[in-house]
Amino acid sequence: MNPKKLLLLTLSIFIFFTSNTFAEVTLPKILGHNMVLQRHKKFAIWGTAAPAEKISVAFAGQTKTTVADKSGKWSVKLSPMKASFTPREMTIKGINTIVLKNILVGEVWLCSGQSNMEYAMRKYSKFQTAVKGNKPPEDDLNTANNTNIRIFLDRRKYMAPSPEHLGWDTAIGRPLVDFSAVGYYFAKDLYARLNVPIGMISAAVPGSRIEPWIQASKLEFEPKLKNGKILDKLSTDDGDAGKFYDTMIQPLIPYTLKGILWYQGESNCFLNENIRYAYKLKTLIESWRNDWKDKKMPFYFVQIAPYNYSASKDRPLTAEQLPEFWEAQKLALHLKNTNTIAITDLVDSIADLHPGYKWEVGRRLSLLAANKTYGQTDVVYSGPTYEKMKIVNNSIEVTFSNIGSGLSSRNGKPLSWFTIAGANGKFVPAKAEINGNKVIVSAPEVQHPYSVRFGWNETAQSNFINKEGLPAVPFRSDNPWDKLFK
Repeated sequence: MNPKKLLLLTLSIFIFFTSNTFAEVTLPKILGHNMVLQRHKKFAIWGTAAPAEKISVAFAGQTKTTVADKSGKWSVKLSPMKASFTPREMTIKGINTIVLKNILVGEVWLCSGQSNMEYAMRKYSKFQTAVKGNKPPEDDLNTANNTNIRIFLDRRKYMAPSPEHLGWDTAIGRPLVDFSAVGYYFAKDLYARLNVPIGMISAAVPGSRIEPWIQASKLEFEPKLKNGKILDKLSTDDGDAGKFYDTMIQPLIPYTLKGILWYQGESNCFLNENIRYAYKLKTLIESWRNDWKDKKMPFYFVQIAPYNYSASKDRPLTAEQLPEFWEAQKLALHLKNTNTIAITDLVDSIADLHPGYKWEVGRRLSLLAANKTYGQTDVVYSGPTYEKMKIVNNSIEVTFSNIGSGLSSRNGKPLSWFTIAGANGKFVPAKAEINGNKVIVSAPEVQHPYSVRFGWNETAQSNFINKEGLPAVPFRSDNPWDKLFK
C-alpha cells in the first residue's frame, strides 16, 4: 500500500477509536438546570456517550445505570416520584460527570401551535386595560416571584446540546418576557389549584400551519370516510411537513410530560380547510402520543377566535368558513382524553387575528386540566355545549351539557346568534328562550323546523353563557362530518 495512504488510514482509525473511546456524556438541551420532572411517572433521562460506555444517573436517592449502545445512545428511567419543592441535584456519570442543579418534581406540560400560542408576555402592555373575560392579571413581568414555576422556551436552531446545560428558567423577570402568555397563565392558575411545581415547555412558531408539526412520513396516507369515500393523501397539501417537528418537537422526546396544549389553526383556516384539517389534527395527536409512548396523554386545544376570514383577498372565503373550521377542530374529540375551550367572547375586533386576552385563554385551559386531568370535577371548564335537539311542534328544543350552575344571558337580553331552518335549509334568525338546561328556538317564518344553528358566523360573539361566565360553544345540528369521520 502507498505509504501516504497507509498513514491516512492509520490516522483515520486512530481518530475513530479515540473519538469514540473518550467521547464525553452529552445531554439533550431539554435536560438541564432548573428543570421540573413529571411526578408519578417513570421519568426518562437520555443522551449520548462512547459506545459501550457505562452510564449512571443519580437523583433523589435512586441510581439507575445503563450502557451506551453501538451508536453511543443511552437512556434510563427514574422511578416515579412524589411532587417536591426541594431543589435537588442530579448526577450523570460516564467518562465525565455532569451535575444538574435546582431540580423540582411536579407537573410538566408542553404548549405548542402558532402565533397565538407563541404570543409573548412582553406584549402584556397591549392588554392591561382589557375588560373581557376574567379580571386582568397583575403586572406579572414586574411582580412574578414564584420560583416553583419553571419555563423552557423551545426555539429553532437552539435545541442542539450545549455544555452549559441551560434552557430552563424560573418564570420571573427577563426569562418570562419572551415566553408564551397562554403557557404562563395556564401554569400560574394550575399552580394555585394544585400547589405543586409546574414546568412549562413552549414550542410555537408564528404563522405555522399544522403540517410542519407532524412528522412528514405520518402524512403519507389517504383518509377514508365512513361512507367509503377516500380523500387524497394529506401530504398533497404540502405545508413543509415535519419542518418544526424535526427541529423543535423531536428533540424533546421522550422528556416525560403530563399533557399537551395546542393553539393553532388560523393558517389552515385561511386555506379553506375542514375535514382534512380534522384528519391532520387527529394524526398529530396520535403520532405525538406514540412518540411519547403515552396513548392516554391529555391533549387540550383552543378553538380559534372570531376573525373576518371572508375579507381575505387571497382566496374566496365565506363568513361560515370559520364555524366549519371550529367543527373540524371538534372532530378531534372523537379521540379519548381530548377536549377544547371556546374563546368567542375574547375578541375586541374581528380584524385582529391576535386578540390579547391570553391570560383568560390560559386560565380556561387550566380549568379544563383541573377538571379532566386532575379530577376536580366541581370546576366548570366550558360554556354550554350542544348535546341534542328535539322538534316540538313549531319549535326546536335544544339540550346542552356543561351548563354549570345554569344557562344565562351575559347582558340580560334575549339570546343572540341562533338561527333555524325548515327542510329547505334556509336559515333565518330565531327567537331563543332558556328553559332549564334547554333552549327553545323558533321563528314565525319556519312553521316546520328541521335544523338549528348557533354562532354560525365568523363574527358571532353571542351573549349566551352559563352562570360561570363561559361562552356557549358554536354548533350546527346539521353537521355533515360527524357521522363520516373516523
